[in-house]
Amino acid sequence: MNGTDIIGQGWSFPIKVNANGGLDWSNGPDRIQAAIWIILSTSPGERLMMPDFGAGIKDYVFQSNSASVRNQLVNAIQKALVQWEPRIQLVSVTATTSPDQASLVLISIDYQINDTNELYNMVYPFFLQEGTL
Repeated sequence: MNGTDIIGQGWSFPIKVNANGGLDWSNGPDRIQAAIWIILSTSPGERLMMPDFGAGIKDYVFQSNSASVRNQLVNAIQKALVQWEPRIQLVSVTATTSPDQASLVLISIDYQINDTNELYNMVYPFFLQEGTL
């Protein structure tokens, strides 16, 4: 049994057509990372059949880049990932300000895949203020 058998396979995110005219697929650890990205990118209410799905971090756009707001972001992300991604165990979630852009928060997610015990990390860039450099 390999990682694809355990984790599954599905359309890659974002959905795109490959050189053969078919859809690109993701599997294994890439599938989980895509699922995490979708959870973070979705606001509750966007999916009609799953109105509670998503992390709701878009609600933090135009808020200050303060420690308090970053802590709220971390809490919202932790809650959403625990609820919506049962294939992982969260190790840590941190939100830090980018040294290059004051409005950019780098959300680092360390997680372990439950069935394989492999550790992974991903960084999700989140802009608190659009169009600010």
